[in-house]
Amino acid sequence: MRALQYRAIGAAPELVEVETPEPGPGEVRLKVTAAGLCHSDWFLMGLPAEQYVYGMPLTLGHEAAGIVDKLGPGASGVAVGDAVAVYGPWGCGHCHACRQGRENYCVNAAALGIAPPGLGAPGAMAEYLIVDDVRHLVPLGGLDPVECVSLTDAGLTPYHAISSSLSKLWPGSTAVVIGVGGLGHVAVQILRAISSATIVAVDVDDDKLALATEVGAHRTVHSDPDAASRIRELTGGVGAEAVFDFVGAAGTVQLAREVVAIDGAVQIVGIGGATLPTGFFSTPFGASVRAPYWGSRSELEEVLDLARSGSVRVHVERFSLDEAPEAYRRLHEGDIRGRAVVVP
Repeated sequence: MRALQYRAIGAAPELVEVETPEPGPGEVRLKVTAAGLCHSDWFLMGLPAEQYVYGMPLTLGHEAAGIVDKLGPGASGVAVGDAVAVYGPWGCGHCHACRQGRENYCVNAAALGIAPPGLGAPGAMAEYLIVDDVRHLVPLGGLDPVECVSLTDAGLTPYHAISSSLSKLWPGSTAVVIGVGGLGHVAVQILRAISSATIVAVDVDDDKLALATEVGAHRTVHSDPDAASRIRELTGGVGAEAVFDFVGAAGTVQLAREVVAIDGAVQIVGIGGATLPTGFFSTPFGASVRAPYWGSRSELEEVLDLARSGSVRVHVERFSLDEAPEAYRRLHEGDIRGRAVVVP
């Protein structure tokens, strides 16, 4: 089969021929129908050799949807031909977090060598994908896999962050979304669907701000040295009850610190690498700072339900597997409006 792999430190991903995998005990093989591209892929491909821990060659793609193609010995609960989405943050299945469906916070995964597809295990940028356990499959229920595959991360991750801050998002509150690209434009829609907050979208790109307005942002602010003062002005000087930073760079976490309200919440979702000191002389009284990771299995089901109701829609640009290297180049250069999806 063909697969897009990261094969050398610092090199661009390559489309190669590899052996079609066979499912082992309890495993399921999918014929991939859609695979999403993510900035996390570029993050790992940008790591120096001494920090890279994901194995090589690595088939990319941690956002996955497919048709059940073959069951390994003992696998049950799905049938050949079922259309499914893949829950990506695989865990041990036995710890307290995993038993609650919160495998994104599994305490044993690292020690056991368990890794998500495309982030250690072979990913979905290929014709076939092996899923380690049926519990990591969620029925698509009639959803278009290409339109919805990115919800497995670009929907699930902001939904998890927003859900944990819902107590801050009462009627009259303000939610600031910093970075309204792949995850951020979905976050705006989720906020409109499950909260009553006024949504302020922030970005350096006017086209992305226009997209944020299209999908439901009440206000937009261009990210520049005056952004904090404009957000403070929009909130009557109080600040935002919740700030969701989908960039995570030094400038954006500083902006989050400057605009969060007393007793508010900052959620640093982006992996730009910056940190935000918190304490009496850094963040406002009562303000929390959190770095959420992905989401739970039940939250993925809820995100897909939002898609079925029409409340959330990912703006996607489609690429063939042959075009995937070019899609990654454009993603890296910020030239994707919404989310890029590969259709093998």
